[in-house]
Amino acid sequence: MISIENLVKTYGSVRALDGLSLHVPPGVVYGFLGPNGAGKTTTMRIVAGLAKADSGTVIIGDIPVRAGGVDHRRLIGVLPEEPAFYAYMTAFEYLADFVAPLHGITGEDARSRARELLERVGLKASAKRRINGFSRGMRQRLGLAAALVHRPPILLLDEPVSALDPAGRKEVLDLIEELRGETTILLSTHILADVERVCDVVGIVKAGKLILQDERAALLDRYAVPVFEVEAEGEWDGWAQTARSLPLVREVTVKERIARLTVTDVVASQPAVLRSLSEAGMVIRRFELVHPSLEEIFLRLTSADGAAGGAQ
Repeated sequence: MISIENLVKTYGSVRALDGLSLHVPPGVVYGFLGPNGAGKTTTMRIVAGLAKADSGTVIIGDIPVRAGGVDHRRLIGVLPEEPAFYAYMTAFEYLADFVAPLHGITGEDARSRARELLERVGLKASAKRRINGFSRGMRQRLGLAAALVHRPPILLLDEPVSALDPAGRKEVLDLIEELRGETTILLSTHILADVERVCDVVGIVKAGKLILQDERAALLDRYAVPVFEVEAEGEWDGWAQTARSLPLVREVTVKERIARLTVTDVVASQPAVLRSLSEAGMVIRRFELVHPSLEEIFLRLTSADGAAGGAQ
C-alpha cells in the first residue's frame, strides 16, 4: 500500500533522510520506529504530500505522491502529533460542517458520518461540547475521527500517543487495534511498548536510513538471546560484580531489585548463576528464563556501536 524508495531530504547541512526505503503491506499496522531525530516525522510529511523530498519516490497504492499534489489525498487520512482544531466548534460541527465537506461529503451524509465516528471514538456524549474544553486524549480521538471521515484505505499516525497519560494512551491504542485489517496504518512512534502491543510489522530507522524491517514476532525471534530474570533480596552490587565475571554471562543489569542476565548458554550458565546468588547470600524470590523485549532489540540496533543487521 505504501512504497518508499531512496528518499533523501536535507535541511541545510542536516541530512534528515539518507536513502530511506520501506514497503508497507496492505491491511497491517506498521510500526515506524526510531529515536527522536531519526527522520520519522520528515518521512510522514513527505508521504502525506506536505513536504518535498530532494530525491526518491513515494507511491500510495499506484499513485505517485507529489508535494502539494491532490491525487493521493483521497487514499490517506492523517493524524499529526498535535492535531489543530477550530476550538470554538463542537466536535459534531467540526466533523460534519468542516471536515466532511472537504472530502465532498455534505448534508445528511456528513451528519450521519459524524455521528457514526463520534460514537466509534467514544465521544458521542461529548458531541455538542466545544473542542476548547476537550482533554488531550479527547482531542487525539477527535483527530482520529477526522482522519477517518472519508474512509481512507491508509492512515498516517505520527506519534499519536506520545503526550497522553496512561488512560488516554490506552483509549487511542484500543482504537488503532480495532482498525487493524480495515485500513493500512503507518504508525510513527518512539514508544516501544506501544509498537509491541499493536503493530504487525516493525521498521526501525536510524539517522534517516531503514536498518531493519520484519514482522514483529519474527523480529523478536530473530534477535532472541537467552536472558535470565532474577528477583531477589540482598546486596546487589557485590553479586552483580561477581556475576559479570562468570564465563557464560555477557551482560548484567540491575533495576529495582530485579536483575537481567544475558547469557550465551542457558543450560550451562544456570548452575553458575544460581551458585553465585547463593554464595552472595541473596534470597531468591523469582528466577526465570524470559523472552527479549522489543525495547532491548531496539536499543541494541540503534546504539552508537550496535550492529544493524541489514534492512529487509
